Amino acid sequence: MFVKVRPNVSLEPGGDTGGSGSGDASNGHEKVLVIPIVLTMGVLIGLLCLLLYYNVHRKRYLKRSIESSLILEGAPLHFSYRDLQLRTSNFSQLLGTGGFGSVYKGSLSDGTLVAVKKLDRVFPHGQKEFITEVNTIGSMHHMNLVRLCGYCSEGSHRLLVYEFMKNGSLDKWIFPSYQCRDRLLYWPTRFHIAVATAQGIAYFHEQCRNRIIHCDIKPENILLDNNFCPKVSDFGLAKLMGREHSHVVTMVRGTRGYLAPEWVSNRPITVKADVYSYGMLLLEILGGRRNLDMSYDAEDFFYPGWAYKEMTNGTPLKAVDKRLGGAVDEEELTRALKVAFWCIQDEVSMRPSMGEVVKMLEGSMDISAPPMPQTVLELVEEGLEQVYRAMKRDFNQSSSFTMTTCTDTSSRATCSYSTMSPR
Repeated sequence: MFVKVRPNVSLEPGGDTGGSGSGDASNGHEKVLVIPIVLTMGVLIGLLCLLLYYNVHRKRYLKRSIESSLILEGAPLHFSYRDLQLRTSNFSQLLGTGGFGSVYKGSLSDGTLVAVKKLDRVFPHGQKEFITEVNTIGSMHHMNLVRLCGYCSEGSHRLLVYEFMKNGSLDKWIFPSYQCRDRLLYWPTRFHIAVATAQGIAYFHEQCRNRIIHCDIKPENILLDNNFCPKVSDFGLAKLMGREHSHVVTMVRGTRGYLAPEWVSNRPITVKADVYSYGMLLLEILGGRRNLDMSYDAEDFFYPGWAYKEMTNGTPLKAVDKRLGGAVDEEELTRALKVAFWCIQDEVSMRPSMGEVVKMLEGSMDISAPPMPQTVLELVEEGLEQVYRAMKRDFNQSSSFTMTTCTDTSSRATCSYSTMSPR
């Protein structure tokens, strides 16, 4: 090693040549030390940022990969909760409220109108199971089923995005109300709705790999498009929410008039429970009124009993919606009444399948005269006058039931006191 020695420099008074040289060397040495430290720290910070970005990006990629592996081609689209907030203007336009949650009007980026159902119940499944069930529902395509366009599964949020039905739910068209006095479905449209609804239910009962029991067939769950083509909504939600939950929800929603007897007696629930509900729905389509309506007198308040009597007397036209003024195909009406009463038999084995219901309504299958259903028979035997007085008293005392004429605009089930038996 060689050391370079500077020549002696005389330090004269007032001279600073030596001191200045020493200071420059010291400053240079400090710069040499600081620059590598700063560079090293910068590199370390950069590496940490890159590592953090890689981790976040990798987690997002893995999440998308998991969802992609669960989502099949043609299956519902995935939306973020923030995106649906924007699409619905922060859920500002309420279309209706039901047992599974509230429905809001929205619009996609291409202008397509949608109905966003915000599920507000606790789910028995995790995210993976939810997406799997959503794909099952989304894979079901039939002209008489409401199409599921997308979903959101983010944190505790669970939302379903459906196609929008311009003409709303069937109840707004078959039950007269103060808000909708000008709404009337003429017989051809009415009968078509009855047949097409049966076809939609038959599809998810009999033609799907994953058989589905709807558990809540009623006018509020039959939606109408621009051409009054009916589409069954909320199918698959009973399985998505769990059977125990759907049982409780159906009881609470005020739709016991559509419930099969096996719900109350705790017998096994099969697709025949939907058949019973469809039979009660079909009667309301024909009569243009609730099956049990306390705004009528004692003779007419219970529509199934009255309609059965007219059918067996050979005067079915007396049982049809009076607003139609008799402009009805009597043969189709008689067929529909017979089908309805076969559907609401108490004994499960006596009820037809939905496929058979379609054939009978279309006239390609013979229909024998149905016996009076047990629940109808019990009410008639007990005495309609006595039953009417008892129910009228309960109806007047209870503020939890509303008259049929008080149907609101939110597609909520109108809670007419619809228990088939007063006991």
